[in-house]
Amino acid sequence: MQTETRHGRVWAYNPEHLEMIRRFVQAPLRERAPWYEAGKKMTFIARLPGWVKQAKNRTEVLRAIDRIRTSLVN
Repeated sequence: MQTETRHGRVWAYNPEHLEMIRRFVQAPLRERAPWYEAGKKMTFIARLPGWVKQAKNRTEVLRAIDRIRTSLVN
């Protein structure tokens, strides 16, 4: 499950993974978990490329995710 954008490729393992990425990108306020400062920083969200996490790319990334979701239905 993947699609290209002008910045790079958006991909996910399965629909649940795609939904988690969508929820993260869509969130206007991204608060860190309480354990983040304790050193456990390498969640799959932390490993997303920087351009996916930037607010200025939010619309483009969400459109890419919608294209993937549409392809799953068809």
